[in-house]
Amino acid sequence: MMDVDLTVALIKATVQIDQPISEAKRMVGTGFLISVPKADGTTQIVLVTAAHVFEKMPAADVRIGWRVQGAKGNWSYVPSNMTIRSATGPVWYQHPAQDIAVIPVNVPESLRDSAIPVSWLADDTTFINERVVAGDEMVTLGYPHGLSANVAGFPILRAGRLASYPISPSSTYPTFLIDLTAVPGNSGGPVFMTSQGGKGHTFIAGVLIKQVEDDNQRLELGVVTDAIFVRETINIMLKAQASGAHPSVNLLPTAPAPMRTPGGPTTDTQDMTRRTNARPSEGEGGPIGDTPSN
Repeated sequence: MMDVDLTVALIKATVQIDQPISEAKRMVGTGFLISVPKADGTTQIVLVTAAHVFEKMPAADVRIGWRVQGAKGNWSYVPSNMTIRSATGPVWYQHPAQDIAVIPVNVPESLRDSAIPVSWLADDTTFINERVVAGDEMVTLGYPHGLSANVAGFPILRAGRLASYPISPSSTYPTFLIDLTAVPGNSGGPVFMTSQGGKGHTFIAGVLIKQVEDDNQRLELGVVTDAIFVRETINIMLKAQASGAHPSVNLLPTAPAPMRTPGGPTTDTQDMTRRTNARPSEGEGGPIGDTPSN
């Protein structure tokens, strides 16, 4: 049985990222909010996603799908714009070797508590300490084909089994597979494990970035980048902020390319940023009923 409270916390931290590219189409991805402590004792909220989500969105601004709870407990979908490019280039921070990006974000004051603590991100000891093994259930949140769970714009939760062995150390195995139908729109969503039957704790295992295909046929497998690289990208951001460097300047040595193995997660993959005709209703982020187009 899932830890309901912590699962709900992750649901509240997950948001839709989209960018209209015409009157009929928009690009869609997923991101989640993390609260990051600063050296001065304050915290800042960052949005985590797959780097290709931002890279594939050509305009300077994207929309973030905030959800605001009213006095009677009802939720409203209230998207707002966020700048991802300036005249000098991207304003997000990107890992030099993995498909991970983070960007500081101005969150409505009433939603700051929605961000999850950075301590929930797995590190190189988490999978060992939590005794994670192939076949364990993992859960992901996102907006497949641009769909939301309801008119309030909450993400859709789906689950799959860990399909890779081994998965550590991350320096050797930066990505792993889950037995899950990964579809466009899910890019950038958190992949996490929850306490089940008293075993382990809730933690974010990684970020869903790709689907695996063989000769253009889906294999019903998703590729997940280890959460350690989210930690590293946050450190890139903090170092850049401290030095005044532009986000495009990487302050982390470039990691070696992951070893490619036949059928492995670094080959025959497609990213999952979704180009769709569907658009939320005015003031809503509800289920999108139109058929998406590629």
